[in-house]
Amino acid sequence: MSTVADKLAKKSTHRTSAKQVRLRLVYVDFWSAVKLSFLAAVVIAVVTIVAFFLIYMVVSATGVIGQVDDLFKSISDGGITLSSIIGLPQVMAMAAIIAILNLVVVTVMGAVVAGIYNLAVKITGGLLIGFTSN
Repeated sequence: MSTVADKLAKKSTHRTSAKQVRLRLVYVDFWSAVKLSFLAAVVIAVVTIVAFFLIYMVVSATGVIGQVDDLFKSISDGGITLSSIIGLPQVMAMAAIIAILNLVVVTVMGAVVAGIYNLAVKITGGLLIGFTSN
């Protein structure tokens, strides 16, 4: 008498052959690469702004800015204070400027890499990728 469990156990002892597919990447769509690089650049920009804020808060909370401010006062006889130059608005403005520049650079670099890859494929034949089903 054969049950379903026996059939399943018998079936699992048979080794199925893994199917393999080899594909060649011969073209990267230019606008898709630009959109993807823009999305990555937006994520990097958000991370940059949050990192600047958190680093400023940690440095401010630990009192490092106050100690360096005292050092500047002693060197310049009280003429220059670091706290007047470096504050949260100035730090966040610098973070925004860096994030915007990074946004532009990463987007352009994504477009350039896609163009270079499409040109290099004509010489190299593309990237060979293998897929298996296990």
